[in-house]
Amino acid sequence: MPETTQDYSDRLAGYVDGLDPLIVQQETPDKLARLIHGIPVQQLSGRPEPGKWSIIEILAHMAEDELVSSWRYRQMIEHDGEVLHGFDQDLWARLGNYGEWSASEALDLFRLLRNANLRMLRALSPEEWERSGNHMERGRITVRELARHMAAHDINHILQIEACLR
Repeated sequence: MPETTQDYSDRLAGYVDGLDPLIVQQETPDKLARLIHGIPVQQLSGRPEPGKWSIIEILAHMAEDELVSSWRYRQMIEHDGEVLHGFDQDLWARLGNYGEWSASEALDLFRLLRNANLRMLRALSPEEWERSGNHMERGRITVRELARHMAAHDINHILQIEACLR
């Protein structure tokens, strides 16, 4: 049976239980770099099975999802209660031609966007952390909850990459 949106949210929430989401997010780019260091391009670009993303495609998705999160954080802070639209990650992968990216290109973009987001998050007031948006798929979400979700999203994809490397 396919995973529901609630199942996905619950699984990801378990990944960050008791962890500081900003520390998880800060550590992710270096973890990713260590995971892919010295791995041949063929292994990074090969899909583990039909319909599953390669490691490079996962990294490209993480970079573009960080871009989306940049926008969401800022919209929520500026316009409390803003509607947050979902996006079709498979369509974005096709439009972004993720298979043509290099691992270093994807990781560099991810790192750049992540560092910008962390710089912003660390400067937020307590009130700004509680600003929210209404996600079309997940309902009301605060800036704090989105930061936790993104940390869990990192862990989820790190686990996927580790599985691809086994």
